[in-house]
Amino acid sequence: MTYFEFDNDVRKHGHLYLVGVDEAGRGPLAGPVFAAAVILPPFFNDERIIDSKQLTPAELLALSDVIKENALDYKIVSVDAPTIDQVNIYQATILAMQKAISGLKHEFHFVLTDAMPLSNLEVGHEAIIQGDATSLSVAAASILAKVARDAYMDKLAKLYPQYDFENNKGYPTRKHLRALEIYGPVKDVHRYSYKPVQDALNKQIKLF
Repeated sequence: MTYFEFDNDVRKHGHLYLVGVDEAGRGPLAGPVFAAAVILPPFFNDERIIDSKQLTPAELLALSDVIKENALDYKIVSVDAPTIDQVNIYQATILAMQKAISGLKHEFHFVLTDAMPLSNLEVGHEAIIQGDATSLSVAAASILAKVARDAYMDKLAKLYPQYDFENNKGYPTRKHLRALEIYGPVKDVHRYSYKPVQDALNKQIKLF
């Protein structure tokens, strides 16, 4: 079954306008978690839109533009590192997804998420395991979220070049972990609740 066929099967149950929702950035040590919600036209299909993890940076950028140009509506939001530390990454991801959905202006009848069950929705929803590799709407959301987050991390890279954010996007690469050991974490950028960041902070405290 293709991504488009999956969505069409859902529409056959009377859900014409579907919202696809996905996140980017649950695993990194730094930066916000992003979420995107997108409503595609019922008969729109582009077989290049697949799981964002399978796409090159150039493909991601091009498809992000295609999605934005064709979507009936979309919303991209983020939840920052201090909030992630306060409520945990799971709750922060749910918050981001709910904010993205609530920001949509176009009517919708059903919500599809990538594995994350949501509550307090006014319509039905399904949390699909590997939804970004199953549903066209969720795959489109995964692309929007990833492109937006990568762009944000590229901006952070210019402010904090020592952490190599332009390449690691906040993930715990060897170079990023080494920079944490040397320079310590950056307030409001790094996620202090994540163990590698805590370890780096503790080393800095001992040094001073």
